[in-house]
Amino acid sequence: MSSTKQRILDAALDLFSANGFEATGMGQIADAVGIRKSSLYSHFASKQEILDNLIAALTEEFEKRSVLSRERETPAGGISVDGLAESIKNQIRYVLHDEHIVKVRKLMTIEQYRNPQIAALQTKHAYTDVLNYNRSLINDLIESSVLIDGDREMMAAQLAFPVSAWLNLCDREPEREQEVMSLIERHVSQFFSAYKK
Repeated sequence: MSSTKQRILDAALDLFSANGFEATGMGQIADAVGIRKSSLYSHFASKQEILDNLIAALTEEFEKRSVLSRERETPAGGISVDGLAESIKNQIRYVLHDEHIVKVRKLMTIEQYRNPQIAALQTKHAYTDVLNYNRSLINDLIESSVLIDGDREMMAAQLAFPVSAWLNLCDREPEREQEVMSLIERHVSQFFSAYKK
């Protein structure tokens, strides 16, 4: 990708995450990049095309780096409470501190009620991928005789969704990150205590 195209995408993400997609004009994007609006159209035919390119690039980056979308490998010694808590905390740190992911989350929060494409992406990342990953993890833990068998979907939801709520809390109140990390450790420990075989 040309450096101008990348600069356009970066500027658009900055503007979309601050103002929303609908409230951002092509002229604003061109001004932020330092090019004329006509030059912007030589790279992208529309604001929607910019958004589509942003979503594709950032989804690819997220899927490469996120623990939720990678194939999990169960460690040879099995999954421990400490190991699971650390894995969850590493994922939280990644999504809280990666500047592109932070901006995409802000964009999705602003636009999820106005843009069906962004709403679908928000559902995928914040619900479907999270639940699928945790369901797979619960299946592994039950099949490995670490946890008792039960309603696997509910167990996955019980493990996953308090963490999602704490992530949202950190988005609004970043100074509470250390408190959230401590809550995650306690949560995972409590979950294992409740379901340990």
